[in-house]
Amino acid sequence: MPDDVLTPDQITALKDRVTALMPQVRADLEALVRVPSVSLDSFDQQHVEDSADAVAALLLAEGLDVEIIREGGRPAVIGHLDGPEGAPTITLYAHHDVQPPGHEADWDSPPFEPTEREGRLFGRGAADDKAGVMAHLAALRAHQGQLPVGVTIFVEGEEEIGSDSLLTILDRHGERLRADAIVLADSGNWDIGEPALTTTLRGMIRVIVTVTTLDHGVHSGMFGGAVPDAITSLIRLLATLHDERGNVAVGGLKEGVASDLDYSEARLRLESGLLDGVEVIGSGSLLSRLWAKPSITTIGVNAPTVEQASNTLVPRASAKVSMRIAPDEDPREAYALLSQHLEAHVPWGAQLDIHLDDEGPGFSADADGPVYDQARAAFTDAWGVAPVDIGVGGSIPFVAHFARVFPEAAILVTGVEDPDARAHGANESLHLGEFERVCQAEALLLARLGAMPREKPRVGGGR
Repeated sequence: MPDDVLTPDQITALKDRVTALMPQVRADLEALVRVPSVSLDSFDQQHVEDSADAVAALLLAEGLDVEIIREGGRPAVIGHLDGPEGAPTITLYAHHDVQPPGHEADWDSPPFEPTEREGRLFGRGAADDKAGVMAHLAALRAHQGQLPVGVTIFVEGEEEIGSDSLLTILDRHGERLRADAIVLADSGNWDIGEPALTTTLRGMIRVIVTVTTLDHGVHSGMFGGAVPDAITSLIRLLATLHDERGNVAVGGLKEGVASDLDYSEARLRLESGLLDGVEVIGSGSLLSRLWAKPSITTIGVNAPTVEQASNTLVPRASAKVSMRIAPDEDPREAYALLSQHLEAHVPWGAQLDIHLDDEGPGFSADADGPVYDQARAAFTDAWGVAPVDIGVGGSIPFVAHFARVFPEAAILVTGVEDPDARAHGANESLHLGEFERVCQAEALLLARLGAMPREKPRVGGGR
């Protein structure tokens, strides 16, 4: 724990101010959730424009200089407010676009009508990531117009579709986002009442694998037994991607080791919804399997449906395959290894096409230095217990982009989600008690960074 830069009375007063602000913070969050800002092309993009306007209005109301920017993609919002002379600058990131709601029948309440049940606020974007936007605003409001640091808020509008224009934004507007520390609020905590800093993220590769065996479909009775069909060939090929225990069988991929935290199979089953009798796959610690080792999942197949199938040898079949890679694995090297494996194992001489659909780098923080020290202290102030360092098995490629463009900044990956938040799924929700603690922690972090000694011009550390 660092030498404390805040007194106990200062900590208590700031926490109390956040608590008093929460009714309005929640009201503003609910207004944002009501805007169905799905960034996927097949949805009305006027809603994303409306969402950017709403975020910009919230920032303007707090006195920030605000601009909505578009660099070939969805609208992003940048706001800035200077701090005291010589104080560090902190960039706060979130995103205002959301995932599609899916089938409304799967929701217990309308996805874009925020609804409270048992201490949780349900709605698409309530957790991912409009609560991140409001956590930043709550931290600003808590300081009542007297920010201890300079603050830049960057709210992206296309994170859920891959942040395609982010690199252009960082290239053209990077100097406006440069800071001593960057807080990326798009992750989660270890559990209710147990805060966390995310220090590793797996990278990802997504490919579309197509197998072709015939130039046209033929009668399965007349030619079956001598002529291979594409679906069976594809199944056999996909089956080679794992060994008998379920470990990834692609040679040469890196493997990491996760933090030594207590995570039982029972908790895994509960949080994932794994059915009774279905075995857990892979080897090594559960958290290493989830956070640090590669995984491969078939997430979609193009082939005749059961309802539409005829007695035909199908000439062509495709699968979309998602591969998560170790935090320090190069995505292109991983793609080359996956391609080599598929080419070596395609059965019966079938024609094979591999298309790289998407890629993203992982992230591994050097989670030391004064900024990380003050972040851990702020989390301890808010929760009453020290945070743990966690990894996340999902990929957030923009984190690596920030780390590359701003190598001198301390990168803090935080968030509002808990294991039952169900981000991207039906009944996404935000635990309101945890949300208040997230807001308190961020307000305290700004105070702590502003109160640090200023012998050096920058406080960045941990990269």
